[in-house]
Amino acid sequence: MGIGDGSPSETQHAAHKEKRDETTPLLPLKAEEEDRIHEFNGASFSGAVFNLSTTIVGAGIMALPASIKMLGIIPGILMIILVALLTEASIDMMVRCSHQAKITSYGWLMGDSFGQWGRIALQASVVINNIGVMIVYMIIIGDVLSGTSTTGVHHRGIFEGWFGPHLWNSRPVVLLATTIFVFAPLVSFKRLDSLRYTSALSVALAVVFVVITAGIAILRLIEGTAEIPKLFPEIHEINSIWELFTAVPVLVTAYICHYNVHSIDNELEDRSQTKPIVRTSLALCSSVYVATSFFAYLLFGEATLSDVLANFDSDLHIPFSSVFNDIVRVSYVVHVMLVFPIVFFALRLNLDGLLFPTSRHISHDNRRFTIITVSLLVVIYLAANFIPSIWDAFQFTGATAAVLIGFIFPAMIILRDSYGIATKRDKVLAVTMIVLAVLSNSVALYSDAMSIFYRKVEA
Repeated sequence: MGIGDGSPSETQHAAHKEKRDETTPLLPLKAEEEDRIHEFNGASFSGAVFNLSTTIVGAGIMALPASIKMLGIIPGILMIILVALLTEASIDMMVRCSHQAKITSYGWLMGDSFGQWGRIALQASVVINNIGVMIVYMIIIGDVLSGTSTTGVHHRGIFEGWFGPHLWNSRPVVLLATTIFVFAPLVSFKRLDSLRYTSALSVALAVVFVVITAGIAILRLIEGTAEIPKLFPEIHEINSIWELFTAVPVLVTAYICHYNVHSIDNELEDRSQTKPIVRTSLALCSSVYVATSFFAYLLFGEATLSDVLANFDSDLHIPFSSVFNDIVRVSYVVHVMLVFPIVFFALRLNLDGLLFPTSRHISHDNRRFTIITVSLLVVIYLAANFIPSIWDAFQFTGATAAVLIGFIFPAMIILRDSYGIATKRDKVLAVTMIVLAVLSNSVALYSDAMSIFYRKVEA
């Protein structure tokens, strides 16, 4: 019997092993570790929550305060919670189908439901999404270390504040040095396991950012020096309504973790724990997102930038303001640098799976490994120098690849119902998710395209 329906074609049946090999990029378990897996007693509940939370919390957190500024406090927080609930539902759809058919990767699941083109569509989406995320990471590093002038007002970077403006601390030079001396060594590892300690450190640094931001905002609130934020969006004309939709792709991108769910699920001894693990992780990350968005917006008000880290170059109106500014910015930049290779790992494997689906694993081909690694680093570096802000990058990836990975593909799988487990509620929810995703992100893309057009006309 095949996986899925009762009588798969011989071609589909014979392709199952190939599918699994080809979708290894979506399952970060190394081939050379397979013998060790048999000795593995299973990941702990807390370890799985930590790993999934690490996947979720990334650069998206930096753009969420700008989303709250656009939507207002109440709609903004409600949207963060709504996207978290929809994310939990979409992951549940994936996991139930996978458990029913004993499928161990997202790519295999898409291939099993929609054939080779389903797998290719997913892998291409992961490539686009992860390239976009890493461009955002590099833009953040450039904003913090070299400064940014995207709003017309120059915000000094750390190096400029310490040493003054020079050629050596300009954005292109700083990003080039970061790429060569930080990213190149970290992305040269062929096993994800080699990055486990940097991942743990990156989460600790993200917590430092949240705690300091909240502490400063609360202190300012007690002293009465904080600006009272708006509770609801300001709508002056029809274009103001369309602009609100541009916050949706940012919120969607902030929760994308679907391509790592199977790898975490596969390591559990008791796979029934997957659902509570996902819920715990999403509750934890949503709490961090709400706290960061609220307190950062409270701290900077209408001056909140699309990359809120760039705001930490001004007087916070507290003792040792400049010290806290530097601690916040340095901690998060190091966090981004340490998360970068983890996202890059999945990107490189998926791109290799798309370009060379029948070749041996990339970790066993040094030439292919080097060419793909160097090419990706060059593309990301160049894009980070030409894309003006993280908001523009999030608009594209969030409204295209991220929404496909997070909502449309899981909903399509449950509607296809190859495994006979979908309830009427599941199908209604799946249709609702697809309609909401398509409509909101289409409006967001249209609004963003119009915004870019008018910017060029005015220029």
